[in-house]
Amino acid sequence: MYRIVLAPMTRCRAIDEMPNEALLKYYTQRSTPGGFLITEGSLISQTASGFPHCAGIYKEEHVEKWKKVVDAVHAKGAIIFCQLWHVGRVSHNEYQPEGGAPISSTNEAVSNKWSLLKPDDSHAHCSVPRALTIPQIFEVVNDYRQAALNAMRAGFDGVEIHGAHGYLIDQFTKEAINDRTDEYGGSLENRLRFLLQVVQAVAQAVGPANVGVRISPAIDHFDATDPNPLALGLAVVDKLNNLQIELNSRLAYLHVTQPRFTAQGTLAKTAEEALADSQLLLKIREAYDGVFVSSGGYTKELGMEDVAQGKADLVAYGRLFISNPDLVERFRANAPLNKYDRSTFYTHDPVLGFTDYPFLGQELVSNQ
Repeated sequence: MYRIVLAPMTRCRAIDEMPNEALLKYYTQRSTPGGFLITEGSLISQTASGFPHCAGIYKEEHVEKWKKVVDAVHAKGAIIFCQLWHVGRVSHNEYQPEGGAPISSTNEAVSNKWSLLKPDDSHAHCSVPRALTIPQIFEVVNDYRQAALNAMRAGFDGVEIHGAHGYLIDQFTKEAINDRTDEYGGSLENRLRFLLQVVQAVAQAVGPANVGVRISPAIDHFDATDPNPLALGLAVVDKLNNLQIELNSRLAYLHVTQPRFTAQGTLAKTAEEALADSQLLLKIREAYDGVFVSSGGYTKELGMEDVAQGKADLVAYGRLFISNPDLVERFRANAPLNKYDRSTFYTHDPVLGFTDYPFLGQELVSNQ
């Protein structure tokens, strides 16, 4: 297996939640023998959406559509995991069943400095959420479990639980969001309870070796901040390590986003800030007993450096993989990279900015 991973990225091309021929081509283009792909976040339930045209994994029709994509990827000799996603309060009433409130750990909305795309592609602030009751939390845990089973029936090699970037699980783990006073809020132990219940339920359903977990203790997407991200990250690692002992098996991997990464791009940081970020990730990496995947703003050189120095086992690339479907070959040949067009990241065109980036030796298409 290569050390290069296709990072999970929202692309908004799954019209009406359905994986389609455009997704099949996109993932197949980026498949290589021994390569490892993680899909875009796939919705685990009707309440999980907060972006237009994201793929689902909670209906039988979703499973059947994903099978075609997975089979095509496997035909190229690659490995593919399905990322399980619930956005929580990062949503709008228009995405929710019967126009209801999005669900979260809290009744407090995301601040108005953040916005999202509504189903009609207009921008809006996130709707006011409703805090889940404890019985409802159990139902959501089961949604993750069932989505994982669905993914395995679709032929995926495993699943990644999206516990990062300010979405539902992160809304429980981050102190700045979680204002609960029950056993799911307050102490760090309580704030991690939901994450651990999800991981345990999914691991028991499909096998620990088929489950990856993504976290972002130092990322502030959608107000998801914590006063001590290192303590948070290490606490998650401690829980996962103990769970692996309990299950007598390692998880597939732990995936952590570099603090230098944001939704708007890679942050320009001072040398001192960059060093602090690097040390935070290194401490989490050293504490975790298993395969460590790192992502966020990597160049080829930074990725090679982190792998060589033992800071990561695998490096996930996002934007560079968007514009370079043959990124693995370009890295191997030390070839120049296509530039990505940010304006097409979240459009719904099945070709433009999605599957029309050229391979090595091809001429640039006219609209690039």
